[in-house]
Amino acid sequence: MAKTISDLVLDGALDITATGTIMHICSSEPANRAAAVSASLADVVLTAGDGNGDYVIANGDTSGRKITISQQASMPIDATGTATHVTISDASNLLLVTTCTSQALTSGGTVTVPAFDQEIADPA
Repeated sequence: MAKTISDLVLDGALDITATGTIMHICSSEPANRAAAVSASLADVVLTAGDGNGDYVIANGDTSGRKITISQQASMPIDATGTATHVTISDASNLLLVTTCTSQALTSGGTVTVPAFDQEIADPA
């Protein structure tokens, strides 16, 4: 028997990610939004909503659906440390955590986060 799930269901999950309004570059993996703020070396405000500028929901590269988060160029660095994670949050919830290439950041400089995506595969 084949397994299927509607794109509407997958998009529902991705739509929640697209409510994120801030990206933090963190020096450790945060467990919640407060920890992301505490570990933040740099941050940038995001425009929430699919197709509004910072998020695009589309077919996945392999299957299912994906959300692409736009490149964030020349983010001001607020604290010196080693970047290890990128997070997206709304006003109260940590919505997404991903790793990044470990990189030393120096306060007063800038950092660019390239576009990246998160994919939800179709059931197999």
